[in-house]
Amino acid sequence: MAQPAERMSRVDTAWLRMDNDVNLMTIVGVWLIEPGISYEALCERVSTKLLKYGRFRQRVVEDAMGASWVDDADFDIHHHVRHEALVRLPKQGERAALQARVGELSMTPLDRSRPLWQFQLIDDYEGGSALIARVHHCIADGIALISVMLSITDGGAEPPPRKRRTADDEGSDWLTEAVMRPLTDVAVKAIGLYGSGLAKSMKLLAEPQQPLQGTLDVARIGYQVIADAGAMLLMPDDSPTRLKGKPIGAKRVAWGEPLPLDQVKAIGKALNCSINDVLLACVAGAIGGYLRDQGDDTTGQEIRAMVPVNLRPLEKAYKLGNQFGLVPLVLPIGIVNPVERVYAVRARMAELKGSYQPLLAFAVLAVSGLLIKPMQDALLNLFAKKTTAVMTNVPGPAVALKVCGSTLRQVMFWVPQSGEIGVGVSILSYGGGVQFGLITDAQLCPDPQKIIDRFEPEFEKLLMVTLMLPWE
Repeated sequence: MAQPAERMSRVDTAWLRMDNDVNLMTIVGVWLIEPGISYEALCERVSTKLLKYGRFRQRVVEDAMGASWVDDADFDIHHHVRHEALVRLPKQGERAALQARVGELSMTPLDRSRPLWQFQLIDDYEGGSALIARVHHCIADGIALISVMLSITDGGAEPPPRKRRTADDEGSDWLTEAVMRPLTDVAVKAIGLYGSGLAKSMKLLAEPQQPLQGTLDVARIGYQVIADAGAMLLMPDDSPTRLKGKPIGAKRVAWGEPLPLDQVKAIGKALNCSINDVLLACVAGAIGGYLRDQGDDTTGQEIRAMVPVNLRPLEKAYKLGNQFGLVPLVLPIGIVNPVERVYAVRARMAELKGSYQPLLAFAVLAVSGLLIKPMQDALLNLFAKKTTAVMTNVPGPAVALKVCGSTLRQVMFWVPQSGEIGVGVSILSYGGGVQFGLITDAQLCPDPQKIIDRFEPEFEKLLMVTLMLPWE
């Protein structure tokens, strides 16, 4: 029996409407599997595992008030799991051909009359198979999708049974659900407020029935929220590099070989920095070096990247949807010294600790889901004007997994860029390595592999300098 229509959340509606001529809100991923798997085995695995998540059987129906999830009565697994051969141009290598296909698919709209996802299985890629996955952002954010996609690996977990919705669920205030509820221990941990007085304050905000007036906690929260809101509104436009401009809507993607995660951890420990500090410093170094190679002067320059911050427990990722905020991180691309650049990144990350900007950004997305598209575009373009890139860092499994008996040897994914942002940087840890991915607009960066190829040299420089530091 078909389930009744379910209203889409305001935040997910905002992502649904965010598609434009130069950026589609589609999360794109690639799995490299060795040895290859058969199309029939993949279809069976997706049917028995992924489709347990009801959202992947539902299509979107839009109306004047927003959108709803409706079961697709004509669902056909073979529309969503496709089989194709990799087309190679003369003298084009396998990786270059796969990258070109991923770039093409990243700007190919998903069929809005069907559930908004699709897989492409490619045989005979580097002795195995390549799987290209596309999922619209309105279904879920990156953290949730990584968790759900792993359900099709051997032994992958299925979602827990769905509880019946109650009258209280149906009548709950959407603002409380979308903005107040994330102010919990999850949000506290996400922005690094471990054990601080603000943790208690955020719990108070998450319980709107509790009286708040007259407490010092509320005064502190109010001051911080006002300060963060002002900082978001008054952020200057980003540095005018060649990576920022008018995109044309043709995408280029690139990736490299993983860096050893244990070495990244060792550098972080030696420099008293986090793993993120080390990786983001490599990103800043690779982008800065690329711009200097193009003849640009990066002296004193910084670029801003919007970084997603998860606002829910990982064990609840199966519920899908979007529950993350955004923080603006400044990358010091003009600092050539690798150690100095790491400490500069660490200082900028420290400035974000205790910030309510992720929650404010989440609230902006929730509110924009109520607006007509022109007003939503105008609101969200405020972020785009002040940003060069969208960058995300997602933790994956520490050991390599199996898919239909074969090894999932490498995983990549690319985040969508909103408005007229033309650069997306993805960092994913998997199987003891750290994988960098880059997606760019062809007008702004026609060959992102030139940036990707600089990640490892930047890391090697940092490793060498760290080894030369005096021992205690």
